[in-house]
Amino acid sequence: MSVHQFTVNKPNGDKVDLGSYQNKTLLIVNTASECGYTPQYKDLQALYESYGDKGLVVLGFPCNQFGGQEPGSATEVEAFCSLNFGVTFPLFEKVEVKGENADPLFQYLTEQTGGEIKWNFTKFLVDGQGKVIQQYDSSVNPTDIGPDIEKLLA
Repeated sequence: MSVHQFTVNKPNGDKVDLGSYQNKTLLIVNTASECGYTPQYKDLQALYESYGDKGLVVLGFPCNQFGGQEPGSATEVEAFCSLNFGVTFPLFEKVEVKGENADPLFQYLTEQTGGEIKWNFTKFLVDGQGKVIQQYDSSVNPTDIGPDIEKLLA
């Protein structure tokens, strides 16, 4: 099993097969627009711009489970991120990332790391074969993950 076996939804409802990201390094993040960590969108975008041509793709999944900090619709979130942070990396439909109704992708991510998603902006680094390499807590700035990304892109 790998991340590439999952299908997720874009904000408009279109389905995306994560297998289409074969041979790409992924940074999968649960996001929120009204969180103290929301400025990390800027750093996630910087990573995407710095390493995108080398094979990194950042995937953002809005989530309203933590403090109700993502109240808008998926399309409102997409517009907010684009307008306020210049986000061009893929954003997907709002999901739950923990509990009974957790999206299967996030169930898999946490099973693979043995971790738990405690808040918004938890990040998962995935290699080109879809293997989950590491989980990073919300407090880890995306730019601090750069050296780990570089190892996978080498």
